[in-house]
Amino acid sequence: MIYTPICEMLGIKYPIFQGGMAHISDAHLAAAVSEAGGLGIISAASGDLEWIANQIDIARSLTDKPFGVNIMLLGQNVDKIAELCTEKKVAVVTTGAGNPERYVPMWKEAGIKVIPVVPSASLAKLCMRSGADAVIAEGGESGGHVGDMTTMALVPQVVNAVDIPVIAAGGIADGRGVAAAFMLGACGVQLGTRFLTAEECNISRTYKDKILKANDTATIVTGKRLGHPVRSLKSPFSRGYAKAEYSDISDEELEAMAVGTLRLAVCDGDEKKGCFLAGQISGLVNREQSCKEIVEEIFSETEIVLNGAKKWVK
Repeated sequence: MIYTPICEMLGIKYPIFQGGMAHISDAHLAAAVSEAGGLGIISAASGDLEWIANQIDIARSLTDKPFGVNIMLLGQNVDKIAELCTEKKVAVVTTGAGNPERYVPMWKEAGIKVIPVVPSASLAKLCMRSGADAVIAEGGESGGHVGDMTTMALVPQVVNAVDIPVIAAGGIADGRGVAAAFMLGACGVQLGTRFLTAEECNISRTYKDKILKANDTATIVTGKRLGHPVRSLKSPFSRGYAKAEYSDISDEELEAMAVGTLRLAVCDGDEKKGCFLAGQISGLVNREQSCKEIVEEIFSETEIVLNGAKKWVK
């Protein structure tokens, strides 16, 4: 059995997080992952306080195991969401898009573990100095908002830079990816795209089918012109957006093009106007499973891979 420092810190069976995906990671998905032995995470990206509070309550009714809430620091109602998580005393808060320094004392006083997502070693060090309990080093292979560095290059540099546990994210879909993350120095992993096809994931049937049918070259990165690159599946919307980036359209018009497109994908399965966020591992996801099956299969394979690697050591 694989048991790492992050398991001990959080009281989870397997060192695996489910990514906090906007409009996707709800209480049902988070609770299912936590029940499977990992750390489920509710996304607070909507900024809707009533919805977030309700999701936390629903998750607690579905599992007595730890789960977290993900907060985008550049999103709406961040101060109020931070306070809500404190009041609810969630087990873990993960953050994206910056350093959560201003909220860390409040969260730590409430007994909350703080684990920021970082795209660089420099931000990882800042977060550690701010009191973070661990960091998630996410490479550009992931879906959604991405950085420039790949997971293979980023993780070992973050591991070298900090003295707290490092979780690897981006481009991980199975036991081979988990084993590779361990070899890079990580003590856990975070997966997003793999959980899109979980039975408990409440996205449109169209979205799930697109992930299941995707191959290794199915994604595209758009939004670099605005400084906020996003990886998604190639679609009429993403191709049109990519073309618009290199036109004389204004930044304001370009930004407006993307408003509401993720919701169209998640809720409506709109193949023409929807933005279907997905990572580069889409080609490795080929069937729908329960969260329990996904987690157990991944770590069964991880043990096989790690044991098999010993044959190379003389």
